[in-house]
Amino acid sequence: MMNSRKCAAFVFSLFLLCINSAAEQKTVTLGGKSGWTNYSIKSGISDGTGKFGFPAIQLAGKKTDLTDETLMYLSFENGTLTEKTGRYEIIENHLISSSQNARNKFSGLSRGIEKGIVLKEKKSSYASSSTLGGSFMIEFWISPSLAENGEKLFDWRTSRNKEDYSEFQRVSAVFVNNRLEWTFKNIFPDFPFEQITVKGFNAVIPGEWSRHTILFNEENGCLEYCVNGMTEDIAYITDTGHEGGMVCLPVIGGSTTVEICPFYTGKIDDIVTVRSLPKNSGNNLFMSGNEPYDLKGGRFVSAPVLTSPGSELNCLNAITSVPAETSVKFFVRSGENQFEWTYDYPEWKEVLPGEKIEGVKGLYFQVAAELLPDGQGIKSPSVTQIDLTYTVLPPPLPPFYVAAEEGDEQVTLTWSHSVDDNIAGYYIYYGNRPGEYLGSIALEGDSPVRTENTTSFTLTGLENGRIYYFAVSAIAKGDYEITGELSKEVFARPSKRLKGTFLGLNN
Repeated sequence: MMNSRKCAAFVFSLFLLCINSAAEQKTVTLGGKSGWTNYSIKSGISDGTGKFGFPAIQLAGKKTDLTDETLMYLSFENGTLTEKTGRYEIIENHLISSSQNARNKFSGLSRGIEKGIVLKEKKSSYASSSTLGGSFMIEFWISPSLAENGEKLFDWRTSRNKEDYSEFQRVSAVFVNNRLEWTFKNIFPDFPFEQITVKGFNAVIPGEWSRHTILFNEENGCLEYCVNGMTEDIAYITDTGHEGGMVCLPVIGGSTTVEICPFYTGKIDDIVTVRSLPKNSGNNLFMSGNEPYDLKGGRFVSAPVLTSPGSELNCLNAITSVPAETSVKFFVRSGENQFEWTYDYPEWKEVLPGEKIEGVKGLYFQVAAELLPDGQGIKSPSVTQIDLTYTVLPPPLPPFYVAAEEGDEQVTLTWSHSVDDNIAGYYIYYGNRPGEYLGSIALEGDSPVRTENTTSFTLTGLENGRIYYFAVSAIAKGDYEITGELSKEVFARPSKRLKGTFLGLNN
């Protein structure tokens, strides 16, 4: 029959076993309010703002190519307004930088005051004064807060000499009934009317990004207004006002002034004017090659996430923004040694957020995501946060009882079996200072020394008269070598004169 002391020890061991038998579930978070900093691979991806105002990953906008035909290019990509062609001087700028953007990392935020951006031409950017022009394009991205009547997005002004007087010329874009309305005044002198207007057909939705493009084709006289690459309105600038008539080309004066966003509330990005048409563009056709986002999308791969040996990935959850027709695909993989990994080894496994994951185990986890735009390349999904939930295998409990018996240049350790039943062996830690198990003198090897699944082991080759400290940990069976916590420390001092004496019994 057990005495009271052994009974208490037995009950305590059962209590520890119950605690230890349940695997522990943990979660690691990527992104979120801490942001995205630890990438392994990042291709076609930029930083943006996602849910709750937290940093997010989104598609990087395609860069606008500057050519000799580019007349003006206003960019906010570095958080500072710049005019990249050098043809215009920025006289005033009342916009502030915003990280909520259409294409790159930043955009400009206009707050509805009387002036937004004012630019003055350094030299004639379209042609010399009073000469014929040809095809052209005007384009920008907007995300209005209100889209109220009278809010102006674009106001381009100049004049040209006409015999004995100067004729005022203007191109403007103004909101009317939640639609953008473009007016061209005295731009096409041979056209029967001095003013031409093209209007949006669909209302502009506040808070959503949209791309607005004006195209004039010198070959057929088509003046086309597109929103997100889709035609909203067309006018033919010919002597008949219809397709097939003689084209009336623009005649542009010099010394132009441009105002962007006067009395407008909202964001604007990438304002471009070009003295030509994009390649492969045409009436009622989306401008191939002019998408803001690469149709191939972008990809990022996290740095390997260190967990515990034998951890099993249970689930991936993500906070995302996925506009219509866009997509985010997630992939995971795992392994024991990240330094052996390649681009496609270990094999990636596609997973769905919120669904249970099977067969992904290891010391390291890694997650990848592919972000895909819509078919026109005008919308980008974003990823604000990824949570990886995994199960950690419980480490085996250490022996409850350990004792050390001194001998001649040796110490024999004995211990009780761990209460866990899946033990493959034990580690013996030794050293000459309490809690520091850095021993290397024993003939059986440096600390820690591995043993089989036994309850006794002798370390030999120790120095007589010197004190040694010991602790024992259990090793679990299975695919992964999981070592548990250390037992209570015991000590012994080898000696020729002392035999069979037990010291440091932790009962």
